[in-house]
Amino acid sequence: MLLRLAALVLLCLGVAPSAPRLASRVAPPAPPAPLRVYSLRADALARAKRRLASGDSSLRPAYDRLVREAAAALVAGPFSVMDKQRTPPSGDKHDYVSMGPYWWPDSTKPGGLPYVRRDGERNPEIRRDYDASRWGALSSAVGTLALAYYFSDDEKYAERAARLLRVWFLDPGTRMNPNLRYGQRIPGIAEGRGAGIIETRSLVGLVDAIGMLERSPAWTDTAAGGMRSWMSAYLQWLRTSEIGKEERSARNNHGTWYDAQVAALALFTGDTALARATLEASKTKRIGSQVMPDGRQPFELVRTRSLAYSAMNLEGLCRLAELGRQVGVDLWSYQSPDGGSIRNALDYVAPYAAAATRWPGQEITPIEPDWAVLLLARARLTYGEPRYGALLREIPGDVVLSHRARLLYPDSDTTPE
Repeated sequence: MLLRLAALVLLCLGVAPSAPRLASRVAPPAPPAPLRVYSLRADALARAKRRLASGDSSLRPAYDRLVREAAAALVAGPFSVMDKQRTPPSGDKHDYVSMGPYWWPDSTKPGGLPYVRRDGERNPEIRRDYDASRWGALSSAVGTLALAYYFSDDEKYAERAARLLRVWFLDPGTRMNPNLRYGQRIPGIAEGRGAGIIETRSLVGLVDAIGMLERSPAWTDTAAGGMRSWMSAYLQWLRTSEIGKEERSARNNHGTWYDAQVAALALFTGDTALARATLEASKTKRIGSQVMPDGRQPFELVRTRSLAYSAMNLEGLCRLAELGRQVGVDLWSYQSPDGGSIRNALDYVAPYAAAATRWPGQEITPIEPDWAVLLLARARLTYGEPRYGALLREIPGDVVLSHRARLLYPDSDTTPE
């Protein structure tokens, strides 16, 4: 009765009674989409980000270095294959062109042609108006900016990375054609060869960088679709061209990184069947044929920079193993019938991370002091083996403390570093 009287009073005053208020039901915000990375580990990255947010000082040197490098990347480029003055044999400057790094003019021949090979000795000519240095700068800058964006949530990093990607891959006036027909040319011998495909091995990391950019407004659906189209076209060229087939048949690090590119691009473009088949075949085709039971990699040991190439091939094998995690192919624990395995290869090179332990093979140029940091940090996390961490501590100076590997592969939250 009282409610009715109150309603009549309100009507007399010209006020419509309001409907009974229901308990407000605001839907909780949707959780962010899972981070889509392929040869990195989303859980490890999330752990590092969580620890940084909690004030964990052990990761701060690596983060501070990343921010410094990202600041430099903000003003780098943009880069384009159109920046070169030389014109490829196709007549289309959108085609990528580079020169084999170990080829030099023959002083006994007119004009130095054909060039001759001096393994491990880089000809400075490779940096003169070729695309390899621009490609290296582009992939390094995008990887750094994407990682800085992931850890800081600062849109300026994503915006710059997105612009660099658009210029190199997507904008009609500056984009690279999705082929490497003129990679690692040899003056007087060949205008392009399968060995050039090793130069695009950073695509394996680039698709991870794109995954980190996906939640940014700067990375539009149009850009994402354009990149998938470009990567799909390049993957098709890798698999069907004569140059691609030549690289696929390589037995050393070139074959390893060919498989890594195919598997990464297949995952990025949604062809999980191709990725899985490539990774399954890598068990015998790459690990079984390249790693001896004692961990030696004979195709790399014959090089004049045998430690650097052993590490480079091993990094490719580890990337294959990480990609395998995406499709249920276990390469980390695979052992060939002869006893070769990634772990044995790691154990063979690991002791030489310490400067005091001399590598027995040929190494005609100094190797970077941090060459083993990423390998050991990843191995420590993968195998849970304390001695990999102990070897990391034997690397002198702040090489390890400020290395990006500490952000990519941090220890578990409950394990002190």
